[in-house]
Amino acid sequence: MLLSKKTRYAMIAMIKLAKEYGNGPIMIGDIAKSENIPQRFLENILLELKNLGFLGSKLGKSGGYYLLKNPVEVTLSDIIRHFEGTIAMLSCVSEKSYQPCEFCKDESLCKIRSTFKAVRDSTFSILNKTTLKDLCT
Repeated sequence: MLLSKKTRYAMIAMIKLAKEYGNGPIMIGDIAKSENIPQRFLENILLELKNLGFLGSKLGKSGGYYLLKNPVEVTLSDIIRHFEGTIAMLSCVSEKSYQPCEFCKDESLCKIRSTFKAVRDSTFSILNKTTLKDLCT
């Protein structure tokens, strides 16, 4: 699975906001410039993250975006699942988007499925343990 640029930009922006947690709002232009993210693209990403309840915003001259949640409460799996939809590489091992495999006669005996389930479980475990706080240090 390759992460989209949108997901990567979201992670980078969230890490920037996590580093500034508790210091007030940061303007979109400042995030875009310091993290080398196209501002128009970033505006949509931050609005999505706000609508999900991760960010707050303040209008005006000293306005911008800020994290609503403590950086230790936000995991990479939270961000990736929203923007990518699933962590699994095959739909037959996905917890959020499960669909039966069109090739399997018996999923319980399928070695391909069991291998990719192990990959999914391991990947999820790592992403679910990795918080924004971990990525700030």
